[in-house]
Amino acid sequence: MSVTLLAGTATAAVAVASEGPAAAPAAALAPTAPVENLIVGYKSSATEASSNTAAADDATAKGKKAGKKAKFDRRLGTGAALVNLGAAVAPAEAADVMAQFRADPDVAYVEPDTRAYATAVTPNDTEYAKQWDLFESTAGMNVPAAWDTTTGSGVTVAVIDTGYVAHSDVAPNVVAGYDFISSSAYARDGGGRDSNPADEGDWNATDGECGVGSKASNSSWHGTHVAGTIAAATNNSKGIAGIAYGAKIQPVRVLGKCGGSTSDIVDAITWASGGSVAGVPANATPAKVINMSLGGPGACGTSYQNAINAAVARGTTVVVAAGNSNADAAGYSPASCNNVINVAASNRAGDRSYYSNYGSIVDVAAPGGETRRATDTPGTVTTPENAILSSLNAGTTTPGAEIYKPYQGTSMAAPHVAGLAALLKSANSALTPAQIESAIKNNARPLAGTCTGGCGTGLADAAATVAAVTSTPPTGALENTTDFTIGDNTTVESPITVTGKTGNAPSALKVGVNIVHSYIGDLKVDLVAPDGSVYTLHNRSGGGTDNINQVYTVNASSEVANGTWKLRVNDNAGGDTGKIDSWNLTF
Repeated sequence: MSVTLLAGTATAAVAVASEGPAAAPAAALAPTAPVENLIVGYKSSATEASSNTAAADDATAKGKKAGKKAKFDRRLGTGAALVNLGAAVAPAEAADVMAQFRADPDVAYVEPDTRAYATAVTPNDTEYAKQWDLFESTAGMNVPAAWDTTTGSGVTVAVIDTGYVAHSDVAPNVVAGYDFISSSAYARDGGGRDSNPADEGDWNATDGECGVGSKASNSSWHGTHVAGTIAAATNNSKGIAGIAYGAKIQPVRVLGKCGGSTSDIVDAITWASGGSVAGVPANATPAKVINMSLGGPGACGTSYQNAINAAVARGTTVVVAAGNSNADAAGYSPASCNNVINVAASNRAGDRSYYSNYGSIVDVAAPGGETRRATDTPGTVTTPENAILSSLNAGTTTPGAEIYKPYQGTSMAAPHVAGLAALLKSANSALTPAQIESAIKNNARPLAGTCTGGCGTGLADAAATVAAVTSTPPTGALENTTDFTIGDNTTVESPITVTGKTGNAPSALKVGVNIVHSYIGDLKVDLVAPDGSVYTLHNRSGGGTDNINQVYTVNASSEVANGTWKLRVNDNAGGDTGKIDSWNLTF
């Protein structure tokens, strides 16, 4: 799999040993480019899962059987083994070695360690007034109204990207990060991994330097652009405003020359979320939000999925870009991984941006902009005012002067949602990643334009989402605070009788739900209108997350307001119980 910036796109993968059969979908993870390393996940019962010596012996033996060199390199943060093939080998040769691992019943999965590449677009300009993506009514994300409640203070957002090049509009909000690029050649900093996540530039001097079809390009300073969108300093009389300008940015460098490897990105996800990675000091300020504006073609690998699952289990919300190929996001990674918020890009008119990936796997859209129209010559910059303005650097290869420039891409859309996630976590620290995802999706508004192929629940709306997770029942709300026990595999209903209303219910009926339950993935929650019509609010999402504390918006304009409304909760499994603590209706 390859990883690319999603002002372009970037992909990665993560390994965690499972007890299931040797599982990775071979067709999806077969090498399609030269491979230098393999990621091998052993079943926990295997000696190789815990012994580096055993893993090293196993790698050597399997390489010999395939007629190739194979050497244990290191243990990833997820527990998987990184196996070095000595040099980049042809896909067919790598497949021979992988076949030896797949034939071993002690191996849970094996997949190629792939790379990610930056494809950012670079126009020009500055100032908050140019940040239509934050405030314009047609296609902006309605951010300023959220600032009355929260600015993201107390939350750290990890930007897993190209690192950070010094910029005075971002610097006040930067905390210590880490450089996870293990190859000194790709890192360009004279060594491998270290505690300095400075962006040394990701330029390519010549065509073909990073593989067949690669093009010469200047440095993108992509991570700094993403960081500025999330948390640039605000009210400082310069530059731009960050969406969560009270939050902190943690630069985590994984992308350098010729992109970045899956194994490095896997460890970065682990470390950023507070997990342990061998040889790397513990993260003193673990992130509660991770932004990955990177991706590439291919289904989500086991390695990537395991690292994401572990991060979410630690309480970290993971936001990813859908991809820039104008294709179904299900064919790209990490967009196709579970447990992420997958973000498509919209333009200034409220349509899906012409380049943005789409599909049923997309969760929500956010402003990604367009520096040119779809019909303009590729590579031209004809509408810079319609892209996303953020912090950048003027250096074409190594760092130069700080500047601001507009970029386009799902790389730009994702940090809008990462910033919103930080606002939510700051406003309500008890929110879990599943609750944050649900709140963002449930409170999105319809796109002003069109989205062929599917853009999730619509355009993320910061003010509406923050209000939903912080609001108490407003004056005039009708509420039932009686506890109704939710037993295993049972259905329970809590009623509210409405009288004295004229006509039908509103098109934006607010339904506040407070359910105490230890596994909300068991639950289906419906609003039942007086005539028996059913409106589904929550449908068995969230896995083992605790509790639902959410305000939903329902178009109930076809329903007569007066009568008995019910909140119906259906438990679909055993082992976890709870109660409807309270719920309310606001007409």
